[in-house]
Amino acid sequence: MKIESVDIWIAGAAGDGVQSTAEILGRVAARLGLHVSIYNSYQSAIRGGYVWAQVTISSKKSWVNGDRWDILIALNADAVARHQKWANPNAVILFNKDRSQLPQGLTGIGIPVSEVVPNPIMQNVVFLGAASTLCGFPKQKLDQVITDIFVKKSKEIRQANLTAAKKGAQYAQDIAKKFELTMSEQSRPLLTGNQAMAFAGATAGVRFYAAYPMTPATGILHWMCDHAESLGIIVEQPEDEISVINMAIGASFAGARAMCATSGGGFALMTEAIGMAAMTETPIVVINSQRAGPSTGVPTKMEQGDLWQALGAGQGDYPKAVLAPFDVEDAYYLTQVALNMADRHQIPVILLSDLFLSEHHETVDSLDGKKIPIDRGLWAKAPVGTQKFKRYEITASGISERAKPGWDDGFIFTAPTDEHNEYGHNISDVFTNPAERLRMMDKRMKKMEGILKAMP
Repeated sequence: MKIESVDIWIAGAAGDGVQSTAEILGRVAARLGLHVSIYNSYQSAIRGGYVWAQVTISSKKSWVNGDRWDILIALNADAVARHQKWANPNAVILFNKDRSQLPQGLTGIGIPVSEVVPNPIMQNVVFLGAASTLCGFPKQKLDQVITDIFVKKSKEIRQANLTAAKKGAQYAQDIAKKFELTMSEQSRPLLTGNQAMAFAGATAGVRFYAAYPMTPATGILHWMCDHAESLGIIVEQPEDEISVINMAIGASFAGARAMCATSGGGFALMTEAIGMAAMTETPIVVINSQRAGPSTGVPTKMEQGDLWQALGAGQGDYPKAVLAPFDVEDAYYLTQVALNMADRHQIPVILLSDLFLSEHHETVDSLDGKKIPIDRGLWAKAPVGTQKFKRYEITASGISERAKPGWDDGFIFTAPTDEHNEYGHNISDVFTNPAERLRMMDKRMKKMEGILKAMP
């Protein structure tokens, strides 16, 4: 019997392979043309603690995970006790017969893991084989994904995992295809919001990325580090978020397209520098992947509590844009919009994500890198005669021509963080010029009209 969706929960202790099991299942389903959504719930402890993942696999696009399970992969006895009451009718529990017992009233497959594999750490792969069989996934697809996952491991390790999956599948043969989904030859990309934003930055011409590891934004740093050399991106991990944003602003000032990311506590440290970017009219994109606050809050759980912080970032009044993508595909395109908006209007742009969007895996139909052309904004042309360069020239749009430091003698200018005139000369060192201050404030705020028109 064909069904539209299946909810698979995987639960155990940190280190049992909960997240990798979920991702492998998701990859197999995605390669079979199915839609996938994966949410991982984990602790901030590096080792130990209870973790679990929800994998929703469906024939139609799904933006949320179900609140009950069809298949439960219980990697320890605690998983059985915690989740047995959330079973759907006809649900099947996969459990280690050495550690757990089948709860009364549930259908289950108890696998004696110690008899099946030489190393108990491989129990999750045994259950992968069983779960894939329950869903009717072709064995060769699971084998392909396992091979890809362990491609950097030895041939012996790859083969041991393939064998473990095969043995697990045999235990599920009697009730095979109990949750049969409509599959196809179309393979769908499966990625997280963090991966989508990082990938978008790379395709949109980001050449400098800085970050200090802070959950749940760290996945962007991981992706950038993995691909930096092949893509020609400079990636820096400074000592704190203050250094992060100042380095990113410095790279942007020098002419590189730059981006950085953090979570709420790190964003709090960045706010003074965001104001500096506004005063010097230096483009910068800052991703704030929110988590529960205040302070360090609940590092590994979701909350969307940073809107007021984003709207009020930096003292005083200045033009900026705050954008919030709503799913993984939108995170890709809106990151490109944010980078163009920052360059075009010479402003800070804040991209608000959250733990769920940043870290959950989701299938997308496709990502078109050419859909949003790169727009680096207004750049100065060759200087005319001895005329001095007005970096902050007052224009109808509020946007002035940019110049890279060191381009030409005719482009020498100061970019002060104090209020200044069109040439970048301070107007507050010895005396204050209220009229000039008003002109520059009006000039910067004129940008808001163009920003609003450019909003998708």
